[in-house]
Amino acid sequence: MTDANTVTPRPVTIGVSLKTYFGHGQAREWFAAVAESIRSMPAIADGSVTFFVVPTYLQLHLARDAFAGTPVRIGAQDVSQYGPGPYTGEISAAELAEVGVSITEIGHAERRRLFGEDSALVAHKATAALTHGIEPLLCVGESHRGDPQDAAAATVAQLAADLHGAPAGPVIVAYEPVWAIGAPEPAPADHIVAVTRALRAALLADPARAGSAVIYGGSAGPGLLASLGDAVDGLFLGRFAHDVTDLATVLTEASALALSREGSLS
Repeated sequence: MTDANTVTPRPVTIGVSLKTYFGHGQAREWFAAVAESIRSMPAIADGSVTFFVVPTYLQLHLARDAFAGTPVRIGAQDVSQYGPGPYTGEISAAELAEVGVSITEIGHAERRRLFGEDSALVAHKATAALTHGIEPLLCVGESHRGDPQDAAAATVAQLAADLHGAPAGPVIVAYEPVWAIGAPEPAPADHIVAVTRALRAALLADPARAGSAVIYGGSAGPGLLASLGDAVDGLFLGRFAHDVTDLATVLTEASALALSREGSLS
């Protein structure tokens, strides 16, 4: 029996988006190698580290099969704002849920820049996802580097606009300053901390977003979790995670962070 006063530490969340870097065969090999790598990681098995993978649409079944029997969550890189119907080329939230997708990436900087997506459209997509029990992986971040407090205010405002009118449910907010995506180094730790703490405060103030998490993306890699401490719930990785050994290093660091959080509450 769990004591009513017991506080459960937040899990450390690590995610990977493959974008469209991998072909079908390469993705199959990567999934198999990662699935083998995580077998020796008890923190993933017991849920103290949450790990998710976001492949292309055509790779969803490959990922689902490779990670069957594990707690690894499978995400989609986008979702239609529309339900099933006459929407050629779209993928509905209903169908994503049907094939086992539990997370969908929404509002990535590339979608906003290349395809003209704005916060109104992002909010419609968040609504579609939450309506079908899919957790939005909501990407937010300022375009140009500036004062951390200004960045915090801008991203909190973006968060509110991106979720305007969306039904209740947890979200994973990925703070990805656009100027840090693909850069040689992530944003400075003090900058990340200022923004992620503001985002977390905004989520905590909204009862509809209970259970939400704030993670950092944008040239994230080994060593970053330790420097950020409790200011983030985890990391969102990109090309760095293509190397399975490098990914395992970050997952090991996440396991250590999860263990330290458990120790601090005991």
